[in-house]
This record gives sequence, C-alpha cells and structure tokens, in this order.
Amino acid sequence: MSRFLLRRLAFLGLTLVFTSMLVFAVTQLLPGDVARIVLGRDAGTAALERFRAEWGLSDPVPVQYGRWLAGFVSGDWGTSYSTRTEIRPLVLGRLSNSLRLAGLTLLVAVPLGILLGVLAGLFEGRPVDTLISVGTLAVVGLPEFVTGLALIQVFAYVLGVLPASSAVRSGTPFFEALPSLVLPALTATLVMLGYVARLTRAQVVEELRRPYVRTAVLKGLPWRRVVVRHVLRNALLPTVTVVAISFGWLIGGIIVIENVFNYPGLGRLLLFAIDRRDFPLLTVISMVVVLGVLLANLAADLLYAWLNPRIRLD
Repeated sequence: MSRFLLRRLAFLGLTLVFTSMLVFAVTQLLPGDVARIVLGRDAGTAALERFRAEWGLSDPVPVQYGRWLAGFVSGDWGTSYSTRTEIRPLVLGRLSNSLRLAGLTLLVAVPLGILLGVLAGLFEGRPVDTLISVGTLAVVGLPEFVTGLALIQVFAYVLGVLPASSAVRSGTPFFEALPSLVLPALTATLVMLGYVARLTRAQVVEELRRPYVRTAVLKGLPWRRVVVRHVLRNALLPTVTVVAISFGWLIGGIIVIENVFNYPGLGRLLLFAIDRRDFPLLTVISMVVVLGVLLANLAADLLYAWLNPRIRLD
C-alpha cells in the first residue's frame, strides 16, 4: 500500500507540473491584449507599457512561467489582474463554496442513483425497470439551465419554500447557507442521477448472470445477502469511477448551474478569469480543479481495493 501511495503521489506531482505548463502555454495563445482588456480600449500607450512592465508581461514566456511556478509552490499564488487582490484567499473562498455544493450533491445523488440502479437491475424488464430507466434518461437529457429554471419556478415562486438565488456570502455557516444550496444541488443531482443509476443497473444485470450468483443461491444463502455482499460490491466498481470523475465536474465544471442560481462557486470565477484574460487567476483555478480530480481518482483506487479484495495495491 505504501509503495502504491508513493507512486501515485509522484504521478500526481508530475501531472500537476505538466498541467501547469500546458495551461500556461494555452493562456499565451488566447487572443487579445491582456493590458488593453484590463485597462480598457481608451488606455494610452504609456499606461499599457506600465501595466506590462508591472506584471512582467514583456518577459519571455519561460521566465514568466518559472516565476509563477516558484510562487505557486511557495504558497504565493500571485495577484489578480482584474481585481488587484490576492488570488489565494479569493480561490480558497470560492473553493469552499464549491466543495459545499459538491458534497451535498454527492450525498444525495450517489445513494439515490445506486438505489435506483439496483432496483432497475433486480427487476430487469419489468415496469419498475422501465419507469426508472425512462425517468432518469428524461431528466439527464434536459439542459442544466432548463432543469434549474423549472426548479426555481416550482420551489421558489409556486411553493415559496426555497430562495431563487443562491448568492451566499463568503464565510456563511453551512447550515445557514443550506436553504440556498438545495436548488443548485438538486439540479446537479438530477444531472448525475441518470449516469449513476443506468451504470449501476447495467452492472447489476451483468453480475446477476454470473455463475457465482447461481452458486451462492444454490448453497442456500439469503437473496438479500447475495445482492448486498456479492453483487453490489462488484457492480459498484465502475460507479466509483463515474463518481470520481463527477467530483471534478462538481468543483469547477458546473458553470451553467452556478450562473442560473447566482452561486459564487469556482466555476463562475473561472468564467470571469477567462472573460477578463486574468491569466494568474485562470492558471491557479485550473491547477486547483486538476488537483481535485487527481485526489478523487486516488480515493477511487483505494475504494476499489476495499470493495474488491482481489485488487491489490502494490
């Protein structure tokens, strides 16, 4: 186990370095002059030159990258071009909001998706299976903004039980912010639900046809024990992968949902950085999202070993 963790941590570090190089290179290829975008079209030549000199934009790209990487590793994530504030507290505050939303979404979507997938698999070809399959497909096929607007109309305007806007202030305690998190979390849940449920269903159906299930039943094991202790543990392995990938999407990829509900998450901040060509902010957000994906995949590998003892992490 220790050797596996050391290898994965080394791989994680190399991936982060490669990602930083790739993101930094891509930012240099984006169209538009950063100085003119930040200062405006009416800025004079002298002001543009002062801005470039202040931020080191006239230096060679390798020099800019080395300076940024040294600062990032040491904990100095730089200053935003647009807001003139330190990037680290800004990103960490938005990351905290995104983690809240991701945690609440996973807490609802994963158990519910697995439950629906198991029920559909156990009742393959029956009305329960058809209802779950059609229902989850219909929900996942809707665009996120349509689902979000429909939920706002029902729960905020018709029933009046939840706020339409999720513009929570930074540092708001979780339970105080919880009512504002419900609708965006429910929207993200409905998007994830179809993938988790259908994948779980397919794996349950496949596992139920394996010889070991028939053998366990012939030995007299209770059907519930066969499903929970054997079928479900093997069927959940691909689902773990989907959840790990979805974690990265929940951290920085739910830009549409965050915009619909005006939620101050990492996705909206990423969109702001792209729109303003705020390269330091854009690079840091990309690194944070990649790190979250890598850590989620590491957790998925460890969960594989727990669900299936035949997998050895050497």
